[in-house]
Amino acid sequence: MAPSALPSFSSSFLFPLKTQKSFKPPKPLTIICSSQEAKKPSKNPQRPTSRNRKRTPYGTSRRSILKKTFTQEQVKFTDGVSADPHVGIIGGGMAGLLCALSLEKRGVKSTVFDTGMHGLGGRMGTRVIDPQQLIFDHAAQFFTVSDSRFSKLVDYWLEKGLVREWQGLVGQLELGGRFVPLPSSPPRFIGVNGMRPLADSLLSETSMVNVVRPCWISKLEPFNGMWHLSENGKPHGEFDAIVIAHNGKCANRLLASSGLPLIARQMKRLDLSSIWALLAAFEHPLPMGDGKVTFQGAFVKGVDSVSWMANNSLKLLGSQSNGPHCWTFFSTAAYGKQNKVPQENIPSQTAEKVKTSMLEGVEAALGLPKGSLPRPIYSRVQLWGAALPTNTPGIPCIFDPHGRAGICGDWLLGSNLESAALSGMALANHIADYLQSDGACPEEFAVGLEKEFEAIKGHDIGQFALAGVESSLKQHNEMSAFQLAT
Repeated sequence: MAPSALPSFSSSFLFPLKTQKSFKPPKPLTIICSSQEAKKPSKNPQRPTSRNRKRTPYGTSRRSILKKTFTQEQVKFTDGVSADPHVGIIGGGMAGLLCALSLEKRGVKSTVFDTGMHGLGGRMGTRVIDPQQLIFDHAAQFFTVSDSRFSKLVDYWLEKGLVREWQGLVGQLELGGRFVPLPSSPPRFIGVNGMRPLADSLLSETSMVNVVRPCWISKLEPFNGMWHLSENGKPHGEFDAIVIAHNGKCANRLLASSGLPLIARQMKRLDLSSIWALLAAFEHPLPMGDGKVTFQGAFVKGVDSVSWMANNSLKLLGSQSNGPHCWTFFSTAAYGKQNKVPQENIPSQTAEKVKTSMLEGVEAALGLPKGSLPRPIYSRVQLWGAALPTNTPGIPCIFDPHGRAGICGDWLLGSNLESAALSGMALANHIADYLQSDGACPEEFAVGLEKEFEAIKGHDIGQFALAGVESSLKQHNEMSAFQLAT
């Protein structure tokens, strides 16, 4: 993407830029990180290796991540920033990618580290199954636009043919097969070829963004005035500032011994629900109690195991689809909690149980007799262990100027694709402003470190208010409006 296509996003959007005087956090121990520090004589003056590096008091010897989070020392950088600053971004979802793009627009280079085996995008995921050519959006299903800054980016995508408006019938499906259409306003947008190609296209025209994947950054280490990132002992470069653009247990583990107690504390406050995704392909259109399914997407009400269902084949291919019907089903958060297992290693017995239970839920939602739902020709379950936030600080980003580290993500503003994009833009511009100041008066750049979290009502895909859609749904007085978080 050409940097000029990105909307301007002033750091004045952030609030507050200065830490409130009333905030009195526990005074942490401080590690001064400066390239001018006196060093003991050494045979090897280079950065210590994992074998000879002196263990820090906040290292991995702590038994509890929570204990380390609140007792670790605060890193405090004192040197000025580099003449050609470099930012390390951990996480290649929408927030991380937009952060990188916005930094490039401000003349700052970055490296994005992402764990994706198949591509970037995080929960902007699309899975294609060969040789049947089955296609599933298995995370974010669509997005809407309510902010002018995000609108400029979407206009660019429309111009390039990367997204289009989803004209398919979407509504609410009640237990027993009663379907209520939703208004088409505000418009719902989808990636033309699924969500993942949209994420991949974001960096197609960049010149100052490097991508490293698959890569699991496992350690952040302040040394000689810079942040050093590594993956299981393998160095991955040094950076003037770092961005945490992911969340959940991996982010908490990474921050627990980082020397960023204020950042770690805010991340630790985040509470996330779990949601199961079932991808299932059927040879023929699904039946309903009164005929065939004609809708392309539905928020499901009254079924414990299912909260959303969408026909990817009709959504993405429309009338051109003459193959199997590829459906994405999402569970409720309550069902996800009841059946939560390690998402990296789902037991086969649990996978089969979840698939059976969710298909039974689909059958009930469609008003079909028990046992009459056609058997899928392909199926796969996936657990999104850190799917949707149940609380939020309601602020675009968090930044610790002393530690030169920040957080961005959709959960900071709510939970949708637009929130992720705005958060990434906000943090990028805030970091760029900080770098331009050469680190002078860092207190003026502290943001979000003390912001309290507030609960978000509901925990399912169908219970996160979406600007614009919510008001339309209230007119029907049937439900509140929503979309799957990115």
